[in-house]
This record gives sequence, structure tokens and C-alpha cells, in this order.
Amino acid sequence: MSVRVRFAPSPTGFLHIGSLRTALYNYLFAKHHGGTCILRIEDTDRTRLVDGAIEEQISSLAWAGVVFDEGPHVGGNYGPYTQSERFDLYRTYGMQLVDNGTAYYAFDTSEELDAMRQRQQAAGIAPKYDRSSMRNQYTLGEQETARLLADGAAHVIRLKVPLTTDVRFHDEIRGDVVVNGREIDDQILLKSDGFPTYHLANVVDDHLMEITHVIRAEEWLPSTPKHVLLYEAFGWKAPTFAHVPLLLNPDRSKMSKRHGDVMVRDFAAKGYFPDALVNFVALCGWHPGGDNEKFSMEDLIAAFSLERVNKAGAVFDYKKLEWMNGEYLKSRDPHELATALMPTLEQRGFVYIEPSFVADVITLLRERVTFLKDIAEFGDYLFGDTLCELTSDQVATITGNESVLAALRAFHAGFSAATLTDEATFKAHAQASAEHAGIKMGAMMKPLRLVLSHRDVGADLYRTLQLIGAERCSQRLASFLS
Repeated sequence: MSVRVRFAPSPTGFLHIGSLRTALYNYLFAKHHGGTCILRIEDTDRTRLVDGAIEEQISSLAWAGVVFDEGPHVGGNYGPYTQSERFDLYRTYGMQLVDNGTAYYAFDTSEELDAMRQRQQAAGIAPKYDRSSMRNQYTLGEQETARLLADGAAHVIRLKVPLTTDVRFHDEIRGDVVVNGREIDDQILLKSDGFPTYHLANVVDDHLMEITHVIRAEEWLPSTPKHVLLYEAFGWKAPTFAHVPLLLNPDRSKMSKRHGDVMVRDFAAKGYFPDALVNFVALCGWHPGGDNEKFSMEDLIAAFSLERVNKAGAVFDYKKLEWMNGEYLKSRDPHELATALMPTLEQRGFVYIEPSFVADVITLLRERVTFLKDIAEFGDYLFGDTLCELTSDQVATITGNESVLAALRAFHAGFSAATLTDEATFKAHAQASAEHAGIKMGAMMKPLRLVLSHRDVGADLYRTLQLIGAERCSQRLASFLS
């Protein structure tokens, strides 16, 4: 049987970075094995739905390059891959379990359930449905159960967990797992409104969609024994399970907004490249070995295996992600980057700039920034002539030193377009100007940068002057020295 996996988000919010990693691992596993990756929308919890969440999640996944073989797509029909469209199907399968004795009717009210939990907590018992003392098919008997059903009494259908049996399954990441039946709750399968719970819908869909491997977050591990019992109750073969570790904050708590961005859309808005984010996220809990840390999607597909996924939680290092984005910025075609940067430049009022010039600026400055959009601010002195104000301390470092001023005057006096013919000519002129004032050339270079860019730091000064241009350099020197 060929590999078939699914990513099954709930539209209760926008796409979390941890969910992106789960989707990515499913995608990589499927593509590595030449299999199929399905997107399924699990929207059975109708009380927590968020408007636009489905569309946003699909859009964010597409932005990251995770493209599904089956299921909803951006602007498409959600159809049979959306659980809310399949409620009648789940009820049919739920009733099948009642008929074969592996599920039963329960008529308890919310008040009765609350009272049961309070009794258990007072006795130091973990809250769990007590089949032997509550109002259900087994305590009421078949005749009373039939009467209540005929009268339309509110009820749910619960899974009948075999209390004397251990539930066993193998997890590709965590190994063999054994859970005693007494630790498993008689989970509700069909709610009183007829809607299925996650557990029933999940198992039915995975079976009908012929899912071979369920790759999901560690938080679903406690639910897996219930799912194994459901497969057994239906007489179906369970898929292979793999529960990936959680993403953690730097303090090793569960990842939250308290430490930084957590939604994929936040990272996109901040300026991260999608392939840089995917590369980083893939390495949060998995690595193929070796020293290489930069992988294209094709590289990840070729190398991915569940055997290399760690059990321990993976710390989400925001600083390392920034570093990785910077590495992708350095390796991109500057002409493609120029096209992407143009809208940002126009928003800042830099219009009518040649894309080839923008590409040259990007080539010069990208070693010094993390995000492409930062070049518009960091290099504003290259794109326009309205420079940021120098501070009084910056001005004082120049005007308070007569030798520096003399060197700058000498530099300006002999400066022309020919000065920028090549780097050797530029340095010779700078050296001569400094010697004329009786100082070393290095003592003049920082003040020269300040005058021409109004920045303390920047890229190579000769290349900076070339991009500013001889005429603008001369104007800026004249303006300051006057």
C-alpha cells in the first residue's frame, strides 16, 4: 500500500507555527515515499470556529510551499474533506458501534456529571466517567433505555472501554506504548446534538481516506489509546502512529506569544522568507545528521525520515531563525530581491529608482541586515537625499577636531568623478587628504562616512560612495563643510 498521510487542522484560529511543522513533516514524509498528502478540515467543534480561519490556514500553508495532493485549496471547494459536511456519515458509524456492543447510550445531565466529578475529586480519584453509577444503557436496562429514546430524551453515545485490557500500540517516534484500560475514559462519540466528537470523526475519516500514517503533535498522544480501541471496535486496521515533539519557548515552556510570534502570518508579515522559515521549522526536532543547516524543500524531502525525529521538545530559537533568514537573503538573486523591495521603497517615497540600482544597493547592504525590507531604512541615504539628522555628539566628533575638518576639506577640494574610477584611486586620494591634515587615513574615514550617509556604520565605503555618486557626494560634503 502506498503512503497516505493527512494534515487535519481545526479552524479555531490562524495557522500556528507548530501546526506548520506538523503539516511540513506530513508533506515531507509523503513526498519522500512517493505518497499522497491530504488536507482535511476538522471542524466538529462548532462553538470555537473562527471566521476566516480555514482560508487563512490554507493560504499560510500555500505561502510556505506545503501543497496538498487532495483536499481544500485556496479559493476552492472544501467539500468531502471538511467534517461538517459528513455528519450523517459519522452518526451511521456511531450507531454501528452501539449495535455491536462497543458503544452505548448515556442520559446523564450536565449537573449529574458535575456531581460525579466532584465526588471523584473529593475521593482523590482522577475524574472519569463512572459507567457503573451513572444513568446509561447498562444501569438503566434495555427496556428503560428504549423508553427514553422513544420519548426523545437527550443522550450521548459513549465508547465502551474494556476495563481489564491493556491498550498497546507502537509509535514510530516514542516506541511501544501500553495503557491500562482503567485509565481510559468512556469517551463521548456522538454528542446530544448529534454532532460527532473529534475522536469518532477522526478515526472514521482516517479509515475511509485510507490513511497509512498518522503524524501529529505530541499533545494527541493521550487520545491515541481511545483511537486504537475505536479501530478495534470497528474491526479496522489502525494506521502507523508518530507523535512529534512540542515546540517550546526558550524557557522550555509550551510555545506562546509571550516570547514572540507564533502564527505563520506573523512571520510572513515580519519579512521572513518562506523557504527560510520552512528550513528552520523542519530542523526543530529533526535533523538528518552532519553539519549542514541549509536545506531546500527538495533537500528536506530527500533526507526526511521519522527515525530522525527527536522525542524531546524542540526549543524555538528566534535568534537562530533571524540568522537563517539572513543567510537566505545573502544567497538570493539581487535582481529578484530588487523587484520584491520596490513596493517598500515606494511606500517610503523613493520612486523612479532603477531596479538595477536597487539590486546594487541590496548586494552592498544585505550582509548587514536580517530582512529585505530593512534595506529600505538602513540604506535610505543611498535611495534619497533627505538624510536623518546627525546627533550633536556625531557633529562634535567632526567639528571639534580641526585636523579632521582639514582632511575633509582637502578630500572635498580634490574630489571628482575620477576619484571613484577604482578603489585604488579612491584610497590614494583619501590618503593624500589625510596626510595633508597631518592625520592617519583611518581617522578620516568614519567622519567621511558620517558626512555622506549620516550613519556611524555601513558597508564598504568605496562602494557606498560609488552608489551615492560623485555629484551627490560632493554636494553633501559642501553642505556640511559650509
